[in-house]
Amino acid sequence: MPISYVEPVFRPPSEWRSLILQVANGCSWNNCTFCDMYTQPQKKFRAKKIADIEAEILSVVASGQKHQRVFLADGDAMTLPFKRLKEILLLIRKHMPHVQRVSAYCLPRNIKSKSLAELYELCNLGLGIVYVGCESGDDEVLALVEKGETYASQLDALYKLKGAGIKTSVMILNGLGGTEFTEQHALNSARLMNEAQPDYLSILVVSFPLGQAKFANNFVNGFQLPDQHGLFLEMQMLLENLDLKNTVFRSDHASNYLSLKGTLGQDKAQLLAQVRSAIETPEQSNLRKEWQRGL
Repeated sequence: MPISYVEPVFRPPSEWRSLILQVANGCSWNNCTFCDMYTQPQKKFRAKKIADIEAEILSVVASGQKHQRVFLADGDAMTLPFKRLKEILLLIRKHMPHVQRVSAYCLPRNIKSKSLAELYELCNLGLGIVYVGCESGDDEVLALVEKGETYASQLDALYKLKGAGIKTSVMILNGLGGTEFTEQHALNSARLMNEAQPDYLSILVVSFPLGQAKFANNFVNGFQLPDQHGLFLEMQMLLENLDLKNTVFRSDHASNYLSLKGTLGQDKAQLLAQVRSAIETPEQSNLRKEWQRGL
């Protein structure tokens, strides 16, 4: 690949065929206590110069590679100002006219400074979908994990994106509230999704590859990650309370014990049946082993 990346680089699983164009390094927020993705010294947030971005696009074109999709990295490329995002999209359109869709990770706060008209223009220039890490719809859990967002701020961002025609893929973390907050985490996350009606909803299990020390400090009573059974009970509660009209639902990330795929609400009964089966007879539910959940 004729691009010089600042490693590590992350992307959504569904963008595995996309050209990863690193328009910024790291994450502009980088305070979430559950996230270790951008904690290395070399991942300090920095926007890349537009001249460097164009040079990398031209190097890809010169290599003969053709991509139908482009993913703008790193952690929240949507934090870049409207003007810079527009410049990037225009460069992609100019040099890679075959590209059909551009996507990016997006924090809800990234949307606050952008008007509906600006987002609409970005959509028309090819920004087709953004991956929004909401993690939870519960204000108490969001505060404990230092997300820097609230139920209201996340809903405002999702509404604005939908109004601009940009599709949203939302991520919720199963187990993020621990055993103490599991019910309110599930119920308020379902409430947020019901109001927002995202195009895609992905459920991942919270994991701590570098340990829980930083994360657990904010939990007065200590943090206890639900066991497999508890995670399934939380998933059941979430699904029971989701009232989605046409949302592609996925819980098939490597972190999940149980792989679920469907469309809500038409597949709600089927998905719930799979979860209930995993609760009642886990030995018959084709669950991932611990070693298979390695990230």
